[in-house]
Amino acid sequence: MTTTTLTRADLTESVFQAVGLSRNESAQMVEDILEELCTALARGETVKLSSFGTFAVRQKSQRMGRNPKTGDEVPIAPRRVLVFRPSHVLKAVINGQTPPDGLDEGD
Repeated sequence: MTTTTLTRADLTESVFQAVGLSRNESAQMVEDILEELCTALARGETVKLSSFGTFAVRQKSQRMGRNPKTGDEVPIAPRRVLVFRPSHVLKAVINGQTPPDGLDEGD
């Protein structure tokens, strides 16, 4: 497992290299994309990126949890959580396999 992290600056540099926009325009494009993604998820919408995966917000109801240190039961408040489901293509790439052709339509 590597310890490197992909940052906004890395994404901006990749857009700069691939698209040929200025660094400022590339940074603004990355920010706009991330802002749109966050806004859609905050509205409760599902965000699907073909050949990458699907982001969705799920509602979790209240439940009883247990403090592992003391063993006391504690109520866990209802909340919304973000979930990500990777596409078959992304799973194949991560596992060093050849991505399947045309199978990412359902992800």
